[in-house]
Amino acid sequence: MDINEASSMLAALAQSTRLQAFRLLVGHEPGGLPAGDIARKLGIPQNTSSTHLAILVNAGLAGSTRNGRSITYRANLDRFRELNLYLLKDCCNGRAEICAPLIAALTPCCAATPPDNPLPFSLLPCHPPAAMTQRVFNVLFLCTGNSARSILAEAILRKDGEGRFRAFSAGSMPKGAVHPLAIETLASLGYPIDGLHSKSWDEFEKTAAPQLDFIFTVCDNAAGEVCPIWPGHPQTAHWGIEDPAAVAGTELECKQAFAAAFRHLKNRITAFIALPFERLDRTALTAHLHEIGRQQGATAMSGREP
Repeated sequence: MDINEASSMLAALAQSTRLQAFRLLVGHEPGGLPAGDIARKLGIPQNTSSTHLAILVNAGLAGSTRNGRSITYRANLDRFRELNLYLLKDCCNGRAEICAPLIAALTPCCAATPPDNPLPFSLLPCHPPAAMTQRVFNVLFLCTGNSARSILAEAILRKDGEGRFRAFSAGSMPKGAVHPLAIETLASLGYPIDGLHSKSWDEFEKTAAPQLDFIFTVCDNAAGEVCPIWPGHPQTAHWGIEDPAAVAGTELECKQAFAAAFRHLKNRITAFIALPFERLDRTALTAHLHEIGRQQGATAMSGREP
């Protein structure tokens, strides 16, 4: 979610009838409500209700399905959850535990809310997603040039792990520019490209740098280099894959190499964010991280600790 999407949602809710309509829909999840019932419960003409509901739909806060001559509306809780995560993304400078009282106040159990109550006590699901109750982990992806693989990984985790992870990338000898095919691949698949740039791992030794929780090397050269002494003793693993930028072939072959690199990294990151962090001790978690590094597409060194 970006600032324009968030602004659109907040603008849609910044009107009393629409806000009441949205809360009404939330209170009737997962079944939703027919358009006529919404107008009746809100005490407004149906054409007025339809206008307000259309604005909620256009903002991504609601959806509709037609059954014969009747239209049923439902709240889009996934998008509303994304809005809340966007607003709280950098809560307390990444220390989500400080925001626990705020999160707790936002998520009282709605079991006490009668089904017919048009104004449910909470706008959020009864059981908040783990992303809103756990700490936010800082993850650094390293390679030598910081122009292709580590850039892809940073963008994938930034989107797929939003709200639970903060993604960074760097290189031991940065090339100073991101490979154009890395940008093209990410943009074509709907992944963020804003702010991506090639930089040295020295930036993460500075006093103001975020304290890292995980560091993953994605090229064998970086895995074999002597890394800086990272504060906080982050957990490390090597997730080496072949360098798509090293492919010398046709334009199509080069694009296919970047697509393959993206796929291998996404598979690893998907497995990583699915780990039950709260139930794993450091030794078990390290074993899982190394196992992820041995997935399809791994180089010979993958699975080792950098």
